[in-house]
Amino acid sequence: MNVRRLIPTAATAGAVALGLLAVSACSTSDAAGEDGDGKLKVAASFYPMQYLAEQIGGDNVSVTTLTKPGVEPHDLELKPRQTAELNDAGLILYLKGVQPAVDKAIDQTSVKYKVDAATLTKLEHFDTAGGHDSGHEEAGHEEAGHEEAGHEDHEAEAGADPHIWLDPVKYAEVAKGVGARMEKADPDHAADYKKNTDALVAELTALHTDFEKGLRNSATKTFITTHSAFGYLAERYGLEQEGIAGVDPESEPSPARIKELQTIAKEDKVTTVFFETLASDKTAKTLAEDTGLKTDVLDPLEGITDRSKGDDYIEVMRSNLAALQKALGAK
Repeated sequence: MNVRRLIPTAATAGAVALGLLAVSACSTSDAAGEDGDGKLKVAASFYPMQYLAEQIGGDNVSVTTLTKPGVEPHDLELKPRQTAELNDAGLILYLKGVQPAVDKAIDQTSVKYKVDAATLTKLEHFDTAGGHDSGHEEAGHEEAGHEEAGHEDHEAEAGADPHIWLDPVKYAEVAKGVGARMEKADPDHAADYKKNTDALVAELTALHTDFEKGLRNSATKTFITTHSAFGYLAERYGLEQEGIAGVDPESEPSPARIKELQTIAKEDKVTTVFFETLASDKTAKTLAEDTGLKTDVLDPLEGITDRSKGDDYIEVMRSNLAALQKALGAK
């Protein structure tokens, strides 16, 4: 009986061994950057990167995002599962300078295609209070033809404003670079990625045209916002951003800054104080009450939630345009 009982036990052990080999083979396939359906696995750091990956990748990619809807991306701390997702990806798409924890984790991965969106366009420095361009630009404007974003000589300049996705023109530049990287990471579907990139760039170009025309004639050019995320947008369309609390939406403004904003609001005929969807609106509402101004949402598009005025990037940006037109008295 002992011999007869050993036979199925050995068979079971063999089956388990074969099963482990199969799992190992699957893991090797996943580590190569493809899911079970043969799609390119893309890990995106937060919504603006996720949107690019989904629009350009289409049906040929499987996209996971590290920042879930409703989570403030600047404060994200990665869980072990999310770190594993990074290591299994065939392509990582992120924006250096937005999420320190993500930047650190990506630096430690051995994934071949790491695409830092900050290297695909020029970054600038802005006075985070007033939003004025200080004239500094990143010297490392990278051409889309480079092989790996993770091994570049030029990295995002420390202190540069990372909110490039709020300028449709810069976002389109980034889209072109991302499309080129996907073509290299998955050459079998290069034609699809090129076609999808061209379609997205055309849509962003149309959005830019609407902003340009919609904000050309307005009663004032100044807007006040809790989160100084709109420096690129303001520069692109000839506006002046006045931030309450700088680039950190949770920062508390000084009494001197509040007094300065009250003066600016009166002199520049400001009508509205903008707040965002993922941070507290307390400071904006307090300033508005003290100065007799209205409040409204200007969405920095760091995530889409049920509070967002639109289901995707394009819809929310058009809502932002409408809010700016109303606040600035645009004709």
